[in-house]
Amino acid sequence: MLGLEIWIAGIMLISLIIYMLTGGADFGGGIWDLFATGQRAQSQRALITHALSPIWEANHVWLIVIIVLLFVAFPVAFATIGTALHIPLTLMLFGIVLRGTAFVFRTYDDQSETTHLRWSRVFAIASIITPVMLGVALGAVASGTIHVNVETGEVDTDFISSWMSPFPFAIGFFTLTLCGLLAAVYLTLETEDTKLQEDFRVRALVAAFSVGIMAGVSFLLSAKGAPSIRQGLGNSIWSIPFHISTGVVAIWAIWAIWKRHFHLARVLVPIQVVLIILGWGFAQFPFLVAPNLTFSNTAAPNSVLRPVFVIVVIGGIILVPAFWYLYAVFKGKARTDS
Repeated sequence: MLGLEIWIAGIMLISLIIYMLTGGADFGGGIWDLFATGQRAQSQRALITHALSPIWEANHVWLIVIIVLLFVAFPVAFATIGTALHIPLTLMLFGIVLRGTAFVFRTYDDQSETTHLRWSRVFAIASIITPVMLGVALGAVASGTIHVNVETGEVDTDFISSWMSPFPFAIGFFTLTLCGLLAAVYLTLETEDTKLQEDFRVRALVAAFSVGIMAGVSFLLSAKGAPSIRQGLGNSIWSIPFHISTGVVAIWAIWAIWKRHFHLARVLVPIQVVLIILGWGFAQFPFLVAPNLTFSNTAAPNSVLRPVFVIVVIGGIILVPAFWYLYAVFKGKARTDS
C-alpha cells in the first residue's frame, strides 16, 4: 500500500502538470509577444493580452500548492532545494513578479508607443526567464549534483555548480519550448481572424519541432548530467511503451497543426505535455532530490502528513470546480466577445 508521502507527491506532480498547461501557456504568450513581427505585430500582441487577461493571475495557485506541500510534507527537501538552488529560484521569482507588473503597467500606463513597447519587452523577457529557471531547477533536482546529509540536513553546495551545467539548462530550454508550443496552439483558437490563426500556426510548428530537438538534446545529456533519469527513461519496463506513446501523440499533434485541425491540436498538445511530465516523474521516482533524498526519507511524520492530505483533498474539491467555473465564465466570455 502506498504511503501518504507518495499520495502527496502525486498531488504535487498533478499540480505541476496543471501549472504547465495553464501558467506555462501564459509564459508562452510572453514568448510570442517578444517575437511578434510583421504588419500584424500589434494585433498579435493584442490577441495575447486578450487571451491572458481574464485568468493569468489565478494560474499561479498551482505553483503555490507545490511549494506549500513541499514545505510542509518534505521539509528536508524544501530546505535543500531552497539552499542549493536559491539563485535560479530567485531569478524565477523575479521573473514572475516583473512579468505580472509589466503586464499590468502595459495595460494601464501611458499608452504611447514607446511606453507600451518598453513594458512589452519587460513582460516578454520575464516570460522567458521564468520557465527557463523553472526547468533549470527541475533539471538540477534530477541531476544528482545536490548532496545533503540526511541526518543533519547540511547541504554540500557552492550555490552554482549544481545547476550551472548543460543538462539543467537543456531542461530549462526544453521547458521554454513546451510553453511556446502550448501558447501557440491555444492562441489559434482565441481568434476567428484566419490571418492571425495562420501566424500562430506557423509559431506552433516551429515550437513543435523545437520541442523535439530539445527532448533529444536533454536525453543525450542525461547520460552524464542525470544518470538516474537516463536509467529510468532508458531501462524501465514502462519506458519503451511510454516513449512510443509520447512520440505518436507528438507526431499526431504536428500533423493536426499542419492540417489546421486546431481543435484536435489543442487536445493532443496538452496530452503530449502531460506524458512528458509524467515520464520525468516516473523516472525520478523514488528520489525527490537525487541522489540522497527520497520521498520516504524526507517525509514529515504521519501526524503531519495525515491532516495535510485531508486538507488537500477538501481543498481540491473546492478548488477544481472553482477553476472550471472561472475558465467557463471568463474564457467563454472572451471567445464570445472576440
